Amino acid sequence: MARIFSHPLAVPALIAAIVLACGFGLGSNFYLRVATLVWISALAAIGLNLLMGFAGQVSLGHAGFFGIGAYATAVAPNVFGISPLLALVLGLVAAAVIALLVGRPILKLKGHYLAVATLGFGILVAMVLSNESGLTGGPDGMTVARPVLFGVKIKGVDNWYWISGAVLVLGAWLALNLVNSPTGRALRALHDSEVAARVAGIDVARYKVIAFIVSAVYTALAGGMLALFNGFITPDVAGFMHSIEFVVMVVLGGMGSIFGSVVGAAILIALPQALSAFQEYEHLALGFILMVFMIFLRKGIVPSLVALIARGAK
Repeated sequence: MARIFSHPLAVPALIAAIVLACGFGLGSNFYLRVATLVWISALAAIGLNLLMGFAGQVSLGHAGFFGIGAYATAVAPNVFGISPLLALVLGLVAAAVIALLVGRPILKLKGHYLAVATLGFGILVAMVLSNESGLTGGPDGMTVARPVLFGVKIKGVDNWYWISGAVLVLGAWLALNLVNSPTGRALRALHDSEVAARVAGIDVARYKVIAFIVSAVYTALAGGMLALFNGFITPDVAGFMHSIEFVVMVVLGGMGSIFGSVVGAAILIALPQALSAFQEYEHLALGFILMVFMIFLRKGIVPSLVALIARGAK
């Protein structure tokens, strides 16, 4: 079972099958919207999982990159008059450059020191987005221009469902190819032991920065897609609680599992919608369910279930 999940095409094919099944099985626009938010959040969770689950580096401020991608997509068309799609690409470049500049100094830290440093980065980005009201609209947010492709304006839940689903499948495939490449093996080595990786000749500092940059680009892409999907964005997308949500998605689904990132995102996005019937007890029920998952599936949902299935097959 574990070998199947490690194949570069197995997980993308499974995700594609789920996207197709939900796309044709969910008749309501509300459910399609929730599913679209799951695909976008899962893309960001995959990026963070590459950093935490494979490179072993903690980040509590990744929503900062999410905000950078979202606001680059919103601000650049207003300031430079470029298309939103080109603005999205510029947002990815900006996220990569910022990750390079920020990652070099803070990735020298370890453990809770690194966590606090990344937390500070996320808070800084959120403050800039809130205070620079002339560019970002401040706390009230700003509208995002709809992208136009081949003369057709891309809008509507139906269109963005399939776009986000396709991007998620492609992102999962690229992530798995990275994990199975020499770079991925180097990341797993430094996750297990930085000292052993350094002794084996791996440039630890370089690979940490590479993981940080790739993770930032994934998250910024998700942020830009959310901005284009909603047509409106606020600084909350870069807030601390959003960073915590990404971490929960990774840990809940399973660190070191690309498919686990999708499962974690699905639970954290869809479960509150299902629990809304409990009204004032919604958050209590959500917290209890998450606790149960982590108590009985300590390695995360997907890795734990794969281990159980493999154990039962013997």
